[in-house]
Amino acid sequence: MRHRSDNLQPVDAHVGRQIRLRRRMLGLAQEDLAKSVGVAFQQLQKYETAANRVSASRLWDIARALRVPVTYFFDGYSKTAEPSPDPWETMLADREAMELLQYCCAMPEKYRRQVFDLANALTSLTPRNSGN
Repeated sequence: MRHRSDNLQPVDAHVGRQIRLRRRMLGLAQEDLAKSVGVAFQQLQKYETAANRVSASRLWDIARALRVPVTYFFDGYSKTAEPSPDPWETMLADREAMELLQYCCAMPEKYRRQVFDLANALTSLTPRNSGN
């Protein structure tokens, strides 16, 4: 059995982050995704944290459950580039931002544009460094 510190490859961590990002974008709990691909939620946690590598067949199952092509999990990965903080991952870690994104995705397009315009207007009125 492989432990997290043994042979951790950057691509494994990237794939795990992509799984977590897409799962959160869809509003799925780890338990829900794990059940849909036939693993325990603890196993899914290990995939997301790169404690365990995801096999090709399991990645295929996860891609189907998350409604993305398998290539999605490798998007943005470069073995030669230093990993940079992912703004999506940072945003999706914020529960309110995640809920706002889900609400926007659920509303009709004509209202989504109005919400976007309102958010844009409010942002321009708020000082950048106010913390509020």
